[in-house]
Amino acid sequence: MKKIKCFIFYLNVLFFALNCFLGSINNSKADEDTCKRGHEQEGLRYLLYNINYGEGFNLRRDVYLRVANLIRNINDKESWILVLPPWGDLYHWRNTPRNIFFPWRTFFDIKSLQKWIPVIEFDEFFKDKRHLDSAFTLQHYEDMWDREWIERYNLSECIDNHSFWKNDDGKWYSLLWNQELTFSQFSCLSFQGRADTIIPFLIKDQYSSVSVFLDHAEILMHDNFGSFEYWAARRSMRFATHLISEANNYRKTFIDSDDVRDKTKMSEDWRDFRPEEGAALGGPYVCAHLRRRDFIYARKDEVPSIEESAKQLRKILKDLKLKNLFVATDAPVNEINELRTHLKDFKVHHFSPTEDFLLNYGDGGAAIVDQIICSRARFFIGSYESTFSFRIQEEREILGFASDTTFNRLCGKNSECQPPTNWKIVYD
Repeated sequence: MKKIKCFIFYLNVLFFALNCFLGSINNSKADEDTCKRGHEQEGLRYLLYNINYGEGFNLRRDVYLRVANLIRNINDKESWILVLPPWGDLYHWRNTPRNIFFPWRTFFDIKSLQKWIPVIEFDEFFKDKRHLDSAFTLQHYEDMWDREWIERYNLSECIDNHSFWKNDDGKWYSLLWNQELTFSQFSCLSFQGRADTIIPFLIKDQYSSVSVFLDHAEILMHDNFGSFEYWAARRSMRFATHLISEANNYRKTFIDSDDVRDKTKMSEDWRDFRPEEGAALGGPYVCAHLRRRDFIYARKDEVPSIEESAKQLRKILKDLKLKNLFVATDAPVNEINELRTHLKDFKVHHFSPTEDFLLNYGDGGAAIVDQIICSRARFFIGSYESTFSFRIQEEREILGFASDTTFNRLCGKNSECQPPTNWKIVYD
């Protein structure tokens, strides 16, 4: 049954790609526009989504996995394409100007994503068109904690404020990704459940929408966290080659590290890459993700001071007989310098992006460079309940590192603390 579903899914994608290819051969501008936007492709439907403003870069990557597998599963029944929402205006991005948005190709390999589900960039989908059929703001049920938890949804009155307004022309409007978009209709949808729970609603859409926008997609839960489908979507999220090159150049220049000697070289196609656990060695350095700023208040018992962090890191470096420490951190410069004073007999490295780098790739690009470097370290230690650390741990699982070099955390007030959950990669 799984093979039949996969065959149908890829047949839909192949049909879409073939239409685009034939249109380009015929030099038909109408066909080219159809392939780029797809609005006139009979039977194809499009899903867009957005996430709560306060959510960070790495939590948004997690929400993508939920929506990606929603698209994967709905394609068993209908042909849907996911429109990728631009990145920007994030609370934690201190070096990226507001109202600057980056397409997904800035951070990720789009062709790699397309090997799992059909996707298209927001700017390629819209071009000069700014109208969508339906918009739904997902919201929690007001009684979600007062009754037995069941999967459910229904159109309902809006509980909280939302970003949509209706004009005299009868259309709905919203300012999204620094652009004013219009919608034929808007409703709030109370929702509780896994992402797949919404599939019947999308298929039986009473408005016969070709394009559907879901706001607050973070409300959708994973269908099967840690499953084959989860890991396949995660493995497809390969980083953009220009960011990989930036990280590799840093490793080579400052910490004598490269993929060949470190046994971290990946195959071109993620579907062909299945290393055994422990196959990866890692470069001659330790990486620490040192989460600071709001964490030192929100999780003060679990986040060590700079001095205490240095003590824990010194022990790891000595035990492994390594001299290089790479630090991925949101700490201010004075705290990074303080860490260096506590570790004078070691080399402490930190990636500092140039102005040109930030202009082209922003804080998101810098975060990915940090994660690439950390994912290839001999040993990684992260911060308590940080999605940044989670993403690095996943990357190291994909690369084939031993668990004891990956699932570690800096301890707070207690000198001994519970290590992070060991989520093992699944291939089948």
